[in-house]
Amino acid sequence: MATLPQLIEEDIRRLDETLREFLTQTDATVALVIDKGGFLLTHQGDAGELDLTTIGALSSGAFLASQTIAGLMNEKDFNHTCQQGEQASLFTMNVDEHCLLVTIFPSKSGAGIVKYFSTGAVSRIARQLAVARERDPVGGLDLSEMNVADPQELFRKKAA
Repeated sequence: MATLPQLIEEDIRRLDETLREFLTQTDATVALVIDKGGFLLTHQGDAGELDLTTIGALSSGAFLASQTIAGLMNEKDFNHTCQQGEQASLFTMNVDEHCLLVTIFPSKSGAGIVKYFSTGAVSRIARQLAVARERDPVGGLDLSEMNVADPQELFRKKAA
């Protein structure tokens, strides 16, 4: 079953614009859009030496664990998680049923500003994903089914 719409260059460009604006608003270091399986769709910011692939996978796992805790507490869901460290912090917010926004920011900045501006960024990201889904309602893909040893089927050259 497809969990993500087929994203084209224009979709990624608009997602990246949203992330860049969000980073400017929050002074965060890096922002990622990931699917809930932990696969990195796009990111903006200065990742430096950070392993964004692993951070995406682990952030997804932590978020989904918090969803399980919400269920145990008879809550519909928790729409975000926050891990705060001495130097850096991580804020993860639900975008839609398939994607998350993950933000890495300096701890001194505080989570409040990131949480405040995340709402607008998440709305724009969800809207763009909906546009992509409407373009091809039966298309899309499930990244968890991708054969990472041979991703040729997933990546094809655009027709001229």
